Order: sequence, then C-alpha cells, then structure tokens
Amino acid sequence: MTLGHCPTLKEFLTTSWSGNGQLTGLDAVVIAIANGSRQVQEHVQSAALGDVLGSTGETNVQGEIVQRLDEISSNTFVQVLSDSGSVAAIGCEEIEKPVIVDNFEDHSYMVLMDPLDGSSNIDVAVSIGSIFGIWRKTGDGEVTEDSLLRPGNEQVAAVYVVYGSSTVFVVATNSAVSGFTLDSKSGDFSLTHPDIRIPEECPYYSTNEGNFKSLDDATQQAVLNLRNAHSQRYVGSLVADFHRNLLKGGIFLYPADKNRQEGRLRLMYEANPLGFVAEQAGGAASTGYRRIMDIMPEKLHQRTPLILGNKDVVEQTVSIISGG
Repeated sequence: MTLGHCPTLKEFLTTSWSGNGQLTGLDAVVIAIANGSRQVQEHVQSAALGDVLGSTGETNVQGEIVQRLDEISSNTFVQVLSDSGSVAAIGCEEIEKPVIVDNFEDHSYMVLMDPLDGSSNIDVAVSIGSIFGIWRKTGDGEVTEDSLLRPGNEQVAAVYVVYGSSTVFVVATNSAVSGFTLDSKSGDFSLTHPDIRIPEECPYYSTNEGNFKSLDDATQQAVLNLRNAHSQRYVGSLVADFHRNLLKGGIFLYPADKNRQEGRLRLMYEANPLGFVAEQAGGAASTGYRRIMDIMPEKLHQRTPLILGNKDVVEQTVSIISGG
C-alpha cells in the first residue's frame, strides 16, 4: 500500500471513531494537535534558516533553559487546542499554571503536554517530538489546576509526534495504537502504521549509561542484566527512543538515582501519555516500584522515574530494582 492510497488521519478518525459516544469531540482535539504539529514541523525543518535555534535566555518552571523552539511550540499548541472547541484546560511543561480555556459542556477534554521533547537536541539536528495526554473533563464545576491532577489510568487517549527523517504522528485510544506519516506534498497525515503492537522480541535497551555510577546497587544490576542481553540504542530524546522501541521492541529506562530520588521525567507530560501508549500496544510502564498509570499526582509538574517498553522485560527489570 503506497502512501497516496492510505487513509488520511481525518478519514481514519471519521471511520474508526464514528458512533463511539465515549470519543465524541475527541477527533477535534486530535486534529488540532495534528495541525499544530505541522506548524512545529515547519519551524523544526527551517530552524537554522529561520533563526530560531538557541535559547531565549529565560528559565522555565522546570528550572531549564528555554529554547526558542520550546516557546514557539508551546504557543502553537496552546493556540490550536484553545481554538479546537473541545478543550477545557491545557497543562504544559513550559508553563507554570494551566491554561483554562472554557467550561462550556462541549469543551469536554483536558490536555497535558510536553510541546517539544528533547529540546537539548534541537541545535544538532537530532530527532525530537511532542507528547500529549488527553483526559475527559469530569463534573460540571469550574475547571481549576486541581481538575488536571488525574491518574494516567483515566486517560482516554494519548498522542505523540516525532520530528525526524519523517514526521510521524501516533495516536492511542483503548487497545488501539495507530501511526500516521506526514505527506509533505499534500500536508496530510496518512496511515502508515496500523494496529501498532510492541514486538515480542526485545532487541534493545535505552538508558543513559553515563548515570550508571549514581544508581543504587539493585538498579545497577538491572542495567547490567540488560547490557548483557540486549543491544544499546540511546538517542537521548525520550520520544525518539520510545518510538524506536515501540516499533522494533525495546525497553527505555530513566530510573531514580542518588541525585534524583524523585526521578527526572515529568509524570503528567511524559510518563503518563507514553505509558498509556505502551500499555495499549501491549507493553508496560513503571517507576521501578509501581505502575506509572496508577500514581495519583500531587502536583502538575511532578517528576517520576520511568521504565517502559516490552512488558516481560519491564517486569523483569522492575523485579530486580524493587527486590521483588
């Protein structure tokens, strides 16, 4: 099947989600994310020529230097999601407080996002991406920051985008994960990866070996076991490493260490959405001690350790780390 004969994202949503009352209005959210990702992709592709490489000189709520493309991506996705007519609130890694859009009944979804994951790789042309978790708004009361503090197991969908040699858009709902590739000529995302499932074989492990000495003994042993059984593939961009492992088989680890007992990655913007995708594709996601999706968040920018990928290998690794 050639790209020109693949259903577009819009066609896929129309045919696959039609009649599903639980997904009413969700197509507008996903289409908005797709529209925003096209804009971000254009900025990424022309970053150097457009003079948007480098930092803004500011520091975000995470204590990280803000890259120019971080700011552009954040503003882009906040705008398209606000204009979608289906989003009540947006939580963003780059913004301290959530953006409250509207509380009308038809604004029935809340989106938490990392608008540009892997931004430290921007200046060296390494694959980067965007990550989105989508929850349905509950209740009829006013939407506040506390409304967004929901566990990952209540997500109705998750989306991530990879900006690399091609631009790939992956959307997951309950037990269904589908991938679409941007056709630069038409501007459409077309279905290229239907019914994604993590392969049974796990050839790869992905972790920053530079952190090895700061890990506790049990986690070091878990990494050594992976080192002896699998080939290392590590980009250093979470969404790129996860995407490869999702399609090829693999496990990604950013465990807790002596310097970061609470973990490094963001629960609401990275771990929950990718954990949702992993589980719907037959994989698993853990902190090393508990299922990611069962964590009840205490704050919007909460950090967590993250281990996700092939279910059996994740479970083996977690068993070593937790002593179970």
